[in-house]
Amino acid sequence: MRLELRNVTAGYGDAIALRDVSLTVPTGRVVALLGPNGAGKTTLLSTGSALLRPRSGQVLVDGKDIAGLSPDRLAKRGLCHIQEGRSVFPGLTVADNLRMFARPGAGASEAIERATSAFPRLGERLKQLAGTMSGGEQQMLALARAYAQQAPLVMLDEVSMGLAPILVDEIFEFLHRLAAEGHSLLVVEQYVAKALAIADIVYILVRGRVVFAGEPSELEASDVAAQYLGSEAQA
Repeated sequence: MRLELRNVTAGYGDAIALRDVSLTVPTGRVVALLGPNGAGKTTLLSTGSALLRPRSGQVLVDGKDIAGLSPDRLAKRGLCHIQEGRSVFPGLTVADNLRMFARPGAGASEAIERATSAFPRLGERLKQLAGTMSGGEQQMLALARAYAQQAPLVMLDEVSMGLAPILVDEIFEFLHRLAAEGHSLLVVEQYVAKALAIADIVYILVRGRVVFAGEPSELEASDVAAQYLGSEAQA
């Protein structure tokens, strides 16, 4: 699945967060979206998943404009947006969360099997309420949505935020697995070096504008990373 933003301007109220932004996530490729805090990265993901309508420009999925399409209809087409924070139903068990995440028409047992193959720890906690698990385990459950839904396009917003390094490594192993299986990924991530290690294409967003678009090797050969990402690019 291919996502494309063409000359998109978007924001909230009187505030403009994206200014004439163009970005493409090709089918089966990994795109890292980097930039300082407040750059507009979360706004871009929200616009790409139809949670926020652009004020101008177009958002296309597989070449079709999604204007007027609701987020749930877009999700049914195969776009999975994993937002920052623990995107789970805390009052439901792990198994019930996975059943809720399952792609329409797919069996719940298949969704659970796929999710627990990626994160075996979830298989040990199927009867446990999601809200009683650790933050890292809840994040694993949120990420398992991509598998449960069999989503061809996955957008991830700071999914490693606040997690211990060992859990961050486990999450990036999962992202490697998604990429290897041909999922299209748009990754917003604080661990810049880890994001660059899995990315085919990199965009840097600053104050709502794209200041760099290219391959990781091109970024390393320029001074853009040092200018806008600082020491994070070496982390």
